[in-house]
Amino acid sequence: MPITNQQVAEHAFLQPLYADAYFPDHVLDKGKAILLNLCERIEAEQPADLPALYVLTEAATEQFNVLEAEFVAAGSEIETVAREEIGEDFWFVATAYGFSDADAEELIAARDW
Repeated sequence: MPITNQQVAEHAFLQPLYADAYFPDHVLDKGKAILLNLCERIEAEQPADLPALYVLTEAATEQFNVLEAEFVAAGSEIETVAREEIGEDFWFVATAYGFSDADAEELIAARDW
């Protein structure tokens, strides 16, 4: 399903991480796919309120939890810079879909990175 939100469609997810050789592109591509999948789910399910949005972001955060092992296997990890960037992209997604009152920490509360 193509993204219909133009702001999201034009956004370069995880871009600062792609510019850093410490983060392998093939793993970042999977992280980008998680974020795009989150956007597709938001467009398909149209969460009516923050609790419904948090259900979707929790699922995406748990996918990043699994992805952490791939970062480690590639000699990298989701460390401070990556945590901040991933969190900022979750916040971007929430605001792009009209949830500007979302709690940035709650969006990624399920993280173990």
